[in-house]
Order: sequence, then C-alpha cells, then structure tokens
Amino acid sequence: MTLLFNPLPPVLAPTSDGHEFPVRRLFCIGRNYAAHAREMGKDPDREPPFYFTKWAETVVPTGSTIAYPPLTQNYQFEAEMVVAIGKGGRNIPREAALEYVYGYATGLDMTRRDLQFEARDKGRPWSAGKNFEQASPLGLIHPVSEVGHLSSGSIRLTVNGEVRQDADLAELLWPVEDIIAHISQAYRLEAGDLIYTGTPAGVGAVASGDKITVSVAGLSDTRVTIGSPANA
Repeated sequence: MTLLFNPLPPVLAPTSDGHEFPVRRLFCIGRNYAAHAREMGKDPDREPPFYFTKWAETVVPTGSTIAYPPLTQNYQFEAEMVVAIGKGGRNIPREAALEYVYGYATGLDMTRRDLQFEARDKGRPWSAGKNFEQASPLGLIHPVSEVGHLSSGSIRLTVNGEVRQDADLAELLWPVEDIIAHISQAYRLEAGDLIYTGTPAGVGAVASGDKITVSVAGLSDTRVTIGSPANA
C-alpha cells in the first residue's frame, strides 16, 4: 500500500541545548489571570481550568514575520508562558505533575478577537478565532535542567517597544502542576505536547508592521513582526 501524498514534515521547535522538540498538540488555557478574565467581561473566580486546542502547524519560531490573517479586523496578541511536556501520562497527580515537564518557553496566542467573540456570543466553538496559520509563535524551549520550574517572575509584552502587558507568573489562577493534572484527566498527555498557560491583562490589537516582543524572566524572548494581510 502506498501513500496518496507525502505527509507534512513534523513541526520542530528548537531548544536552548541544541535539540529539536517535535510538537504534537497545543493546549491553551483560557482566562488564567484574574485581571484578564475581567477585561474579557468574565468573573475571575477560580473555576476549574478550561482550554482549547490548536494544530501543531500553528507554531512558528521566534523571529518570524507572520501575516495579518484573513477574516478579521481585530487581530490581537496574548503573551504566554509555554510548558513543553517531555513524557506521557494520564491521570497525573498534582504532586508528580512537574516530573512531566521537559522545559519552558515564551509564546504568543494570536487571536482573531472579533471571530472569537462572535462565536462565543453564539455559543459556538472558538476555532476560527484561535486556530489558524501562524497563530502560535514560540520562543526557544529551555529545559528544566537549565531554568528549573517557573512559578513566579515577570511576564511582559511590548508592541514597538511600548509595554502593553506586564504581570507576574505568580498571578496564575491555576499554576502549571494544576493544569497538567487537570488536562491529564481528559487526555493522555504525550511527549511533544505544549501547554500555553494563559495571558495577563492588557491584550490588544496590532497592525501590519508592528513588532511584538514577549519576555518571561529566565527565558528567551519571542519576537515577531506583523506582516501584510495573508490574502494580499
């Protein structure tokens, strides 16, 4: 039996120790900072974590120019700390969850906010607002052996040098070990999975030509430039 066509090559994310991390799936945590929940018009009470998924091929490396996507007039940034999973497991207990982390990175959850809100208001899935080409820029992955486990420290985003998001990882409503334990009840987490842990308050729109930088204390920055419209 032969393949009808050649499959796409795997998405490989560079690590700071010279390896390549094969990306499998993305889990993105929603409203995990209280101030961001409020700016989205939602109650910041510590409800159970919720998340949406993205394709691996939405990941692009730091330094990329990403096209302004079609179908939106409100293209927004969301700075994130990203967790790279290094081994598989299901029903992972919270006290063992950090053993499954290979490393950490900075990242962006780029969002067609108008499409997301339209879907949310109609009770529909968010896929069109979140899961599209080049929507998940990712910085260099730093292994735990290099940076340890990150539970506090600055997370910041600038647009053209102006600070737009500025918070601390300690403000996460659900820290990394809780997120891993929760997701692993519904899915078997596998090596190669990425978890985007949520964004602080201050999200906003960008235009073609804007330069975005995401910084997390102890990690390499993610830097992208917003390019021309994808259908230009």
